[in-house]
Amino acid sequence: MTTVNGQVIGQAHYATRAVLERELVGFGLTFHQSLALNAVAAEGGTVVPAHLVERLTGALKVDRSVVLTAVDDLVAGGLLRALPDGGAALALTDAGREVQRRVADVVAVIAARLYADIPAADLAVAGRVLTLLKQRADAELAATGNDAPTAA
Repeated sequence: MTTVNGQVIGQAHYATRAVLERELVGFGLTFHQSLALNAVAAEGGTVVPAHLVERLTGALKVDRSVVLTAVDDLVAGGLLRALPDGGAALALTDAGREVQRRVADVVAVIAARLYADIPAADLAVAGRVLTLLKQRADAELAATGNDAPTAA
């Protein structure tokens, strides 16, 4: 029986992420860029840049520079654009919306393949346990005032 610990969880994350990243190459996207596109889409296609950066640094536990680079690259690639309100908001372009939709379709196919034949009850338990672990780790990081790593 496998003991659930950080190493097992991390290995599962990196293995599934590698499957996704292999597909993202075909879109010319990095993992962080795909997450930024998803986050903007989840907000209805428009987001305040500071909110996007806060959301992704909080979720990914990465330095702001990582997220800012991903966002800048998406703007440079024509997938996001600054709205004509002085840069106070970013929006998906038509191309960005199409790429995000296609990536979401690929993610759904990957998930269906990887999670196939795992009983729904097992997935529900795993989801609850992982959510609880994340909440506890986030609380611990918040208590120490160290939510995300700083650039080295």
